[in-house]
Amino acid sequence: MSSTPQIVDSHCHLDFPDFDAERDQIVDRAVQAGVTRMVTICTKLRQEPQVRAIAEKYGPVFYAAGTHPMSAANEPMVAVEELVKLAEHPKFVGIGESGLDYYYTADSAPQQRESLLVHIEAARQTRLPLIIHARAADEDMARILTDEYGKSAFSCVMHCFSSGAELAQAALDLGFYLSMSGIAAFPKSQDLRDIFAAAPVDRILVETDAPYLAPPPYRGKRNEPSYTIHTAQVGADLFGLSYADFAAQTTANFNRLFAKAA
Repeated sequence: MSSTPQIVDSHCHLDFPDFDAERDQIVDRAVQAGVTRMVTICTKLRQEPQVRAIAEKYGPVFYAAGTHPMSAANEPMVAVEELVKLAEHPKFVGIGESGLDYYYTADSAPQQRESLLVHIEAARQTRLPLIIHARAADEDMARILTDEYGKSAFSCVMHCFSSGAELAQAALDLGFYLSMSGIAAFPKSQDLRDIFAAAPVDRILVETDAPYLAPPPYRGKRNEPSYTIHTAQVGADLFGLSYADFAAQTTANFNRLFAKAA
């Protein structure tokens, strides 16, 4: 039994072409670093078969699928039934990523909101966690999540959380989770670190969002799941924990939220 603390990369994109030349090695390096599970995310449903095949090939890899908000206007509108059907796969563990992105794609806000409501309903019906992408849309995101949760409960993680304190608090008030990416490790992200530090440690996940957002000392390079450990060390310092204790805590948090992958 390895003495390396085990941790989970709760959000990455292993189907992206950045990894085509060495996917076997990428997964192996993650496991060697203690990253014993990874959730790879399908952002366009037409690509679901390729993402599913990756999860089927690698024991440590699970997957989720949805329509990314930046693609909501260019992809066919997803149906609840479609997501519910996909969720029958034993390694399908989450709904999304969905959400709102008004930074690059504010012109498609109506389609994004419609798509988000479909994903929320699929999360309710499957009892799988909703995976939320939110950028430059804090007010609408907080309102929709709060209103919809009031109608009928669902579980959720705010993936790669980098929004404001008000949205963080709205999510935490609903019992949701905040996921810490490499952004939280950037030197100029002290305001974001303060938001995480103010949250309950039993509501924190860690992720890479690989191939994006590599933490120091790899910032500016291609990210990969093995780098989860660098973001997690920043998280451990924030909460005054050893790396091993923070890894154990975030793994327990992941198991609670992503129970199908536990």
